Amino acid sequence: MALTTIRLGGVPEHFNLPIHQAIEDGSFASRGVKVEWTTFHGGTGQMTKALRNGEVDACILLTEGIVKDIIGGNESKIISGYINTPLIWGVHTGAKNSLKHHSEVYDKRYAISRFGSGSHLIAAVDANMNERTLKADQFNVIKNLDGALASLQKLESDVFYWEKFTTKPYVDRGLLRRVGDFATPWPCFMIAATNDILEQEPDSIVRMLRTIHDSADKFMQAEDSIPLVAKRYEQKLKDVERWYHATEWAIHGWVSDKMLRSVIHNLKVAGLVEEDVEVPELVWKR
Repeated sequence: MALTTIRLGGVPEHFNLPIHQAIEDGSFASRGVKVEWTTFHGGTGQMTKALRNGEVDACILLTEGIVKDIIGGNESKIISGYINTPLIWGVHTGAKNSLKHHSEVYDKRYAISRFGSGSHLIAAVDANMNERTLKADQFNVIKNLDGALASLQKLESDVFYWEKFTTKPYVDRGLLRRVGDFATPWPCFMIAATNDILEQEPDSIVRMLRTIHDSADKFMQAEDSIPLVAKRYEQKLKDVERWYHATEWAIHGWVSDKMLRSVIHNLKVAGLVEEDVEVPELVWKR
């Protein structure tokens, strides 16, 4: 049977290990799909651009990022949830920075991977929830985690939001200091695909999703998942254990309309989406 190629992208983080396992063990191929994986070190903002440009067919992205970008004209749809639990963002500063507490960050300079990325959107949502408003000139675009480390070290930026377990090794080594945490008030990752691939290969997309859901379910049941993540992503076993037991993967494609309305509400209140904007269809109707 000829395999249908789906170009799938995501961040180089432990959340996506079930997908890598499905590629490596032939699970996608057994369902007639060849998944070509692209790693995006620049996060959700880089992935929304790649979807717009037709460089990929589907991505695993932050919920708030893909919702905002579809509203902004990205011709894609959310096709499934991926991680059902909130993302725990670490609020970081540089080792030499005088910043001490989370409550002190809202008038500081923010390192963000790019405008529209999670590091940008969540910083604005967090500020809004604390009755503060961030200004455009507070943001310093640094492209990726390596850029943030350099910017914070040089004191060009003061604060940086990134998934806390991914940055934990840098905190342990003294390259970053974590001054607080922020949990997204919604499930953190969605799977989205371009309208083009949904029109051209709907059956292949369904087979891809079933494989992802099955692999995620298997990953959640496997006894060796925690040591495997620790070894593969060079993290401490205790840190992975905490992350694993606070994380749940989706095993079906249902996406809550109420959750999406809450995301849109928060984006509007934070000034990231216009109040009177017309919201297009966000979720793929099979």
